[in-house]
Amino acid sequence: MRPILLQGHTRSLTQIKYNPDGDMLMTASKDKVANIWYSHNGERVGTYEGHQGSLWTIDCNKTTTLVVTGSADNTARLWHAETGRQLHVWEFKTAVKRVEFSHDDQYVLMVTEERMGYKGTIQVFAVDASRPEQSSEPVVVITPSPSKATVAAWSYLDKYIVAGHENGTLALYDWKREEAVLTAPGHEETITDLQMWKDGSYFITSSKDHTARLFETNTLNPLKIYKSNTNVNTATMTPTQDLVVLGGGQSASEVTTTSSRQGKFEARFYHKIFEDEVGTVKGHFGPINTLAMQPDGKGFASGGEDGYVRLHHFDADYFEFKYDY
Repeated sequence: MRPILLQGHTRSLTQIKYNPDGDMLMTASKDKVANIWYSHNGERVGTYEGHQGSLWTIDCNKTTTLVVTGSADNTARLWHAETGRQLHVWEFKTAVKRVEFSHDDQYVLMVTEERMGYKGTIQVFAVDASRPEQSSEPVVVITPSPSKATVAAWSYLDKYIVAGHENGTLALYDWKREEAVLTAPGHEETITDLQMWKDGSYFITSSKDHTARLFETNTLNPLKIYKSNTNVNTATMTPTQDLVVLGGGQSASEVTTTSSRQGKFEARFYHKIFEDEVGTVKGHFGPINTLAMQPDGKGFASGGEDGYVRLHHFDADYFEFKYDY
């Protein structure tokens, strides 16, 4: 499995994401630009330029006509996917750490940072693809307490918003009523990533407590735990095989003191049901910050602190893999 190396960023990657069709890959980085690539060959299609600070997050709608980005310059921006034209700017008091379109593409959720006396929030904005002008007034503002939200995602049918918090707890928000329906202990430390299964019935989280965990959406009951021996920055699930992939490694501040072998910068595959590690994919020479799985399960991409995106297409023997139990 030879990866395609995408060299389009000068600083570390913060989030990468495939579009719903899986033919495009979007990448956000601390170098203030977002890129979009063809996923089959790694050719760069275009760049979204305009932010004045590090990009933290990116997403697109179901038809890949609109792209939304969130940044440390205290704005989120809406772009025309094909032309790269900026369509709208939402302004906030603090940085935007996570954005995601709802399943019907009518709303976008945004998680804002807690800074300088301003509380961290989860805000929902209406997006109308048929009009050039968008509303700058949020439909809903949720203020998680006692700990700020670090990640959030829509549940099935956009019924709830699931959020992971800095103190490791999880919450299920009835966003239309602006209240938490359910809270549960998730991890011992900060939750670093949260990715939904394709039908929204369960999701995977990663954390600085060296684990990734599977939770049921409706009840927030823990289903599985995948243990690593280093920070887990990101985790994703494969749609065709019963596998999950974890990415992370030693924190970036300590990387210079160790070799890449000790830093554990590989993508690690675990069996989803039996929780055993079944394989690794090496390549990055810094921590993996973000992982994304192709919707058809034929490949995955990883973005690292080293500024590279590695685009992998699975070999035929991967699809014939049977776990021996």
